[in-house]
Amino acid sequence: MNSNWFKDAVVYQIYPRSFQDSNHDGIGDLGGIKQRIPYLKKLGVDVLWLNPIYRSPDVDNGYDISDYESIQADFGTMEDFDQLLEALHKNQLKLMMDLVVNHTSDQHKWFQASKQSRDNPYADYYIWRDPVDGHAPNNWGASFNGSAWTYVPERGQYYLHLFAPEQPDLNWENEAVRQDVYAAMRFWLEKGIDGFRMDVINMISKVPGLPDGPQAAGAAYGDSSPYTTNGPRLNEFLQEMNREVLSHYDIMTVGEMPGATPEMARQYSNLAGTELNMIFQFEHVSLAGNPDPRLGKWNDQPVSLVDLKASLSRWQEGLDGQGWNSLYWNNHDQPRAVSRFTTAGPQERVKAAQMLGTTLHLLQGTPYVYEGEELGMTNVGYTSLDQYEDIESLNAYHEYVEKEQLVSGSTMLRYLAHMSRDNARTPMPWDTSLNAGFSDVEPWFALNPNYPEINAASQTDDPESVFSYYQKLIALRHQEPAIRYGSYQLLDPKDDQVFAYLREYQGTTLLVINNFTATTVHRDYDQVKGELLLANYPAGQLTEFRPYESRVYVHK
Repeated sequence: MNSNWFKDAVVYQIYPRSFQDSNHDGIGDLGGIKQRIPYLKKLGVDVLWLNPIYRSPDVDNGYDISDYESIQADFGTMEDFDQLLEALHKNQLKLMMDLVVNHTSDQHKWFQASKQSRDNPYADYYIWRDPVDGHAPNNWGASFNGSAWTYVPERGQYYLHLFAPEQPDLNWENEAVRQDVYAAMRFWLEKGIDGFRMDVINMISKVPGLPDGPQAAGAAYGDSSPYTTNGPRLNEFLQEMNREVLSHYDIMTVGEMPGATPEMARQYSNLAGTELNMIFQFEHVSLAGNPDPRLGKWNDQPVSLVDLKASLSRWQEGLDGQGWNSLYWNNHDQPRAVSRFTTAGPQERVKAAQMLGTTLHLLQGTPYVYEGEELGMTNVGYTSLDQYEDIESLNAYHEYVEKEQLVSGSTMLRYLAHMSRDNARTPMPWDTSLNAGFSDVEPWFALNPNYPEINAASQTDDPESVFSYYQKLIALRHQEPAIRYGSYQLLDPKDDQVFAYLREYQGTTLLVINNFTATTVHRDYDQVKGELLLANYPAGQLTEFRPYESRVYVHK
């Protein structure tokens, strides 16, 4: 089946642990999601994407799966899942699952068997190598710091893990691995789910020989990415997965693909539908990395608007008519958009959140709203290390401050406050009551302290709120084909204050203007003609744009 309903959809991402607790244990669960269906219907979204809900030791918050066909007990039972799916479908909402098949948990039965010996049925389910001169097979570092290799005495070999040691990489060269993965996918598709978001799916094909990666001066490890992302058999594996599984169901698919280019994405999301529907690329959320390459993303500098426009435009133009974009500002791995892409304080936060929503939702592609984004949630502003929970953040601090002494503790804490994944993982603020209506006991993770000001109850019936504005954006996208299908043209690429662009489709032209600054700016666009379709301020001067002002004009 090659249905294109995904092009008309808006996806809402739920981090289940932080969405809604229904059984009084302080952890969000499937029953909580079911309870909030009316809220999601009111917002107007079409598809829910759930972060992993499979059985897991939770070393990496569910991205280390120990059983692909069981539900994590914290989230409920398989019966709870079946009831949630039924309730969603009754409400015309679709469900997309998170598929994590580059690696499993080291507690998965496949790995437990694989590590016992070199000659059991699961011996080649993972990537094992002999020691080289008594040490790891190559110089690769893992994404969460440390070596990408861990030694197992029973086999006298090292296994590869591009993430935590508890997340061994599967050997996709082994056809038995691929068939077992496809069987797990069919298990959920036969239940009636509506698609998969595929975690780091472009890492499943590694370059043969696993050579040493480039190593920055002074860095402890080499960079594996030239040999582990977008590898030589990736298209082949995706086409096989499509042929054997995906093409038999009316679903949507999105592959998380760090390091992908528009040229690659045209293959992965080709319009013939032989691989995936779209990919998550990381270019725009990787801007403003640290000038010291050893520190990677850890920095606290604002993103340059000129760079942001160039990046988003490259993807809009690169995939138009040849592939399909996924559109997102934030997710469970990214800090909050208002804090990342604007310098808005509390007074300007609402306008800034509305402006970011306009910028993104008027582009071509499928928009993703991350839980709380529709409320204009912000970063938390942690000031000490003991407030963090995320393995990536904690490991980065220990590596760069204590082990390698690349930065001071206070500097690294500033970087974490700006970029840590924990900013996105605080429980959803539903109201002003104790624990924000998320739970009636202490939550698994502390709430953002600003929940009395930023919560759903204060916004759902307020016509000026971020929530109400997102409702309008989503409704507008459903109504206006030019938003979904129109071509894209960036105006004034070098303007470092305003992001303005045109969308054109079958005689309709949209002009989208977004002031990314906290000051009033003046611009005169030749294309200002036709009616004002959407704005986040009352009508004002035609050539004057107030702080974080957004306007959308339509001319037919």
